[in-house]
Formats: sequence, structure tokens, C-alpha cells
Amino acid sequence: MKQLYVKHIAEKLGVKEWQVENCAGLFEDGCTIPFISRYRKEKTGGLDDEQVSSIRHWSDVFEEMEKRKVSILKTIEEAGALTDDLRSQIEGTVDSRELEDLYLPYKPKRKTRASVALAKGLGPLADAFWNNKSRDAKAEAARFVKGEVATVDEALAGARDIVAERFSETAAFRETLRGIFRQRRIVSKVTKAGRESEEGAKYRSYFDFGMPVKKIPAHNLLAMLRAAEEGVLSVGIDADLEKCASKIFYDYCHTEVDGRNRGYPSESVQAEIKEALDDSLKRLMGPSIENEILKEAKEKADIESIEVFAENLRQLLLSPPVGRKRVMAIDPGFRTGCKVVCLDEQGKLLHFEAIFPHPPLSKKIQAISAICEMVEQYGTEVIAVGNGTAGRETMDFLAKCHLPANVRIFSVSEDGASVYSASDVGREEFPEHDVTVRGAVSIGRRLMDPLAELVKIDPKSLGVGQYQHDVDQKLLKEALDNTVMLCVNSVGVNLNTASPYLLQYVSGIGPALASAIVAWRNENGAFDSRQDLRRVPRLGAKAFEQCAGFLRIDGGSNPLDASAVHPESYHIVEKMASDLGVTTGELVGNAELCTKIAPEDYVEKTGAGLPTIRDILTELAKPGRDPREAAEEFEFASDVREIDDLKIGMELPGIVTNITDFGAFVDIGLHENGLIHVSNMKGFAEGRIIPSKVLKLHQKVIVAVISVDPERFRIGLRLVSRK
Repeated sequence: MKQLYVKHIAEKLGVKEWQVENCAGLFEDGCTIPFISRYRKEKTGGLDDEQVSSIRHWSDVFEEMEKRKVSILKTIEEAGALTDDLRSQIEGTVDSRELEDLYLPYKPKRKTRASVALAKGLGPLADAFWNNKSRDAKAEAARFVKGEVATVDEALAGARDIVAERFSETAAFRETLRGIFRQRRIVSKVTKAGRESEEGAKYRSYFDFGMPVKKIPAHNLLAMLRAAEEGVLSVGIDADLEKCASKIFYDYCHTEVDGRNRGYPSESVQAEIKEALDDSLKRLMGPSIENEILKEAKEKADIESIEVFAENLRQLLLSPPVGRKRVMAIDPGFRTGCKVVCLDEQGKLLHFEAIFPHPPLSKKIQAISAICEMVEQYGTEVIAVGNGTAGRETMDFLAKCHLPANVRIFSVSEDGASVYSASDVGREEFPEHDVTVRGAVSIGRRLMDPLAELVKIDPKSLGVGQYQHDVDQKLLKEALDNTVMLCVNSVGVNLNTASPYLLQYVSGIGPALASAIVAWRNENGAFDSRQDLRRVPRLGAKAFEQCAGFLRIDGGSNPLDASAVHPESYHIVEKMASDLGVTTGELVGNAELCTKIAPEDYVEKTGAGLPTIRDILTELAKPGRDPREAAEEFEFASDVREIDDLKIGMELPGIVTNITDFGAFVDIGLHENGLIHVSNMKGFAEGRIIPSKVLKLHQKVIVAVISVDPERFRIGLRLVSRK
């Protein structure tokens, strides 16, 4: 990577240039983000996942920019217009807009009013006006009345068209206009079609709306742009074009031409220049810059929304698991009944049936009997109940079943379960069962291990985003893919039980190798050691280096294979054990022995860096530790069943189901979630309140009811406390 880009990335991210250079080198060597941040801390200076991800993102951005520069330089050179100064400017920029501004005057164009005027030979007339080389506009124009130019007025009009385009293509004037527009407001007005449309009513608050470009929240802007796309609103920037024209004309007159200030043109030429400038602002430069600034604002809104989505996804994927338990999962329903499945400790389907404890059939006695029989027959330890339709009623029903005291009951999010059940993955896993069975299995498995199950579902279907279909889809995919990968690798994956859908997110593997690993496992039995991975077809040395530390083997021949210690560092652990006079197996998991080891001693003895030695000791003390918390049961308020049960001031327990930049949605046991607006989180953070910094997804909270709108089923909440 060019030093120009290295320096810019380092300044942007607040890191050292050598850290960026080393990261870029590791990327070029085929290393992944999790591997670099976990096992190459000496090379990066201890950069975390987020910093390494950012360096990767900007490395890709500048790689594309470099390709664009090569293309631009070639085009300008072929046109015979490339000067040393222009080449230097193009090669020296790190700003994509500046790059495109530099290219604009030389960019091949379709037919324009200016190109037509140039074809008529009016370029010299425009030059005379533009460079302030003429005092009498009409007298100058009269010299060009010939050929295709019939009159003085036609000559003047053509010259103005050329000058208007030059204003629009001058980088300095475009940047001036950008600066003005950025200080203005983004405004929206309802269209006639929008006012008459029933669909447009949901955008009523934006029918006459305005907010400064710099301050507009992401959700407001994305809603406005969506409404504009649907024809409900017109959206623009309220810049005063007359004031813009005055500023740009002043700058124009004080720009150097041939080593001197251009100066103010004569009255007649000035009139032509100002008319051309007004035309440029209304027809060319104004609309172009307005679109740019709206796009710039949307890019900012996209990034904010994607960051919220990625953080929500991270929290969802790292939700507490109940672990390997025998699970009964229930997909609740009224008319169609509740679909019940029983799973073993590995998530294998043992049994399924439907029960009908709710209206209209209300076969409660039979349903209670069936539940109790299944719990006993299949050794059920935990019950997962989907939180959708009839979820609350099913939880109440289970409370009346007099189940064994050791059977715990959990409410589980159904978001995405229907998507999984109808997906290729669902059909592949359960080809003989219908969507209702697959959906119930998904609910049960996501209680056992949310991460392992949710990786099978498109993140956009998990109900934790904000305008996810309106943001830049390429940027969204990059962020979500990174989030899933980092979550999977932070937890680690059991090599002998993981599905191919989970394995594909392990550092260095991907879908093809994941399938190859599972195929080898099916044919040869469980992996006994990490070294067995080398026997998997097409899994080479680089893939092994990248993935080995994130794969776990419980009960294998080498106890280190169950830890996050990388095979490349096994010799360090063996040296530590030897110095203590114990076996490697005796050292692994013995926190007391680990305290007797001085990390600094092994820097010199092994040649490894201090960060690596310290990570090894941390891992040896608690090998294979799952960073996720333990799952907890939860109960809603027993006296709140319908929205009519709510009273202002009532305090209720709830679960955070989604977090946006304007607040958090909370399930309080009704069919719709309530909203804690950001303004109702005061007291939980200082200064500007960022909801994602105050609350976590699936966090248990106590909220107070502050407003109830039964007609629109809207519930306003205030945050009282959080666990």
C-alpha cells in the first residue's frame, strides 16, 4: 500500500503508521481479521478486532481508489490533456470527491449545450469572457456571427452555456458550494400524490420538515429518503442560490489567471458571467452538489445505522446459551395449535407433535398430559417457548402443568425462525419435515446455542436492524459478515460437533472447506487432534494456520487442543510445563501453577512477544472459556395481558428486543413492543445519550409506562433500572 494511504488511515483511526503497514502486509499474506487481532499482537501493537477491521475496510477503499486513478490518468493522457501538475494532484489525493472533481473537466460527456456551442466555434468567445479579456460583450460576440451562429444573441447564449459548464467543472467552486450546502438544512415537503395517498400517512411528521445537514439523525433522513423514493415527499437542501452566486462570483473575480488576479469584468461582460453562473447553479452545479450532499448525508446515516445493526447483531449472537441440555421447544399458536419438538443434548430431533391448549379448540387437559409425558420420556431439562403469537399464553399454560422443579422455562425470540424453516438450510437439515417442525427446532436450538443456530439465518431477518433495507447493501454485508465472523471466533467452535454453517465463519475456512471438514468427519469419525485437520482435502498450511486456534477438540489426545492456544505456540507451553516439573496436561487449567510463571522470562527463552505469552497464560488458567454469560429465566408482570391493562406510571419488567439510534424497543409481555425514546434514558449516561451504550439486546429492564395509544398500539416507556 502506498505511504500516502498508510498515513491517511493512521491519522483517521488514531494509530501508528507502522501498525497500518503491518496489518496491510498481513492481509496481503492471506491473514484474517480474527487471526491478526488474536495471534499477531506483536505485529499490530495490540490492535483490537474493530481497529483491524477498519484498517481492512480502508485498505480495500484505497485499493479501489488506486484502480480508479489509473483509469482516470489513462483517459486524460489519451486526450492529450495530462500535465505534470494534474498528474501530481490526482496521484496525491485521498478524497474520492476531490479525485472526481479533478477528472470532471476531462471526463467524456454526452452531448450538452456547452458541447454544441463549442462545436459552433464559440470556445474562444467563452475564453475571452472567462479570462476577462474583453470589455464589450456584444462587440466581441459580433465577431463570431458566422457559419452556424446566426445572431449576436445566439453567440452570447452559446458562450454562456460554455461558461456555465466551466463553473460547474471548477473544483474550487464546487467545493465552495459544498461548504455552503453543508451548513444548510435538509427539508422535505409532501407531494400532491403523497397527501392523497393512504400509504403516505405514516410519513405525516415529514410533510413539512427541516433539520440542519450536520445534525439530522440517521433514522429521520432514511425515513425521508424512503418516502421520497415512494413519491410521498420531495427532499432537498434549502440553500439560497442568490447568496451562493454572490460568493462564487467573488471567488471567481479573485482567482489568478496568467499570474494575475482575474479582477471584475466590465459591466457588459459581468452581466454575461452572472447569467451563466445563475444558470450553472440552477441547472448544473446546484443540482449536482445538492445530490452530492444528500448522498454524503445518507452515507453518514448508513454508517450510523449499520453500526447500530452490527452491535445489535453482535449482542444477539453472543446471547447467553443454556448449553447442552435436553430441550423441549414450542412454536406457539392459537388456531393451528402449538408445535412441540423434543431435542437431545446435540440438538437432534427426537420427537414432534402438536397440542391445542388455546382457543378455539382449548384441549387443555390433553395438552397438559402430552407435555408431562414428553418431559418424562425425553428427559427434558429446559423448555423454549417462541415469543410470537400465543407466546405469553403458552408460558402461562406451562405454569399450570406442574412440571418438575428442575425444568426451566425460557421465552425465546422467534425472529428469523420462519425464514430458516423455509430456507435451503432448513430443507437440507430436515428434508422429511414441514416448516412448522423446522421452526420449532430452530427455537429450541437457539436457546441451546444462539450463535450456532443464528448463523444459519440472514442477519437482516433477525429483527434487530434499523432501516436495513435502505442502507448501502455492500457496506451492510461487509459489516454483518465481519460481525458474525468475529463473534464465532471469539467464542471458538467445537470441531467435532459444529455444523458446516458455523464452521464456514471460522477464520480461514469458508463454505467449501467447512463442507470438506464435515465430510471428512462423517467418513473418518471425530477429530482426535488439531493436526488431523491437515488430512482434510484442500485444507493447506495457510488455512490451518488461520483456523487452528479457533477450533476446539474436547477429550482429544492433546489437552491444548481444547484451548485457544495456537499450535504454533505449543512449544512455549511445553517449555513452561517442563520448567515447573509438570506435564502439559497438569498445567492446562491449573490457575495456581500459572501464577508461578513470570511472562517476561519466556520472551527471551522462546522468542515470543510479551502479549503472546500473557495471552497464553490467561488461556491456560481457564482453557476454552466461553465469553458468553449464562442464560437466565424471566417473567413478565402477571397482571398485564392486554394494552388496556396498562396505566400511566405503572412499572413493569421487560426485555430489550431492538436498539436504534433513537431509542430501544422493549417486550413487556404484550403483542407489540413499547419504545423507550432516547430522551427517556436520562440519568443513565452523561452528555449525549447513545442507546446502544446504555442498553444491550435481550437485557432485562424495569420500565415505567408514560403513554399509551391503544388505536395505534403504541406504548411509550421510561427506563427505570437495568440488570
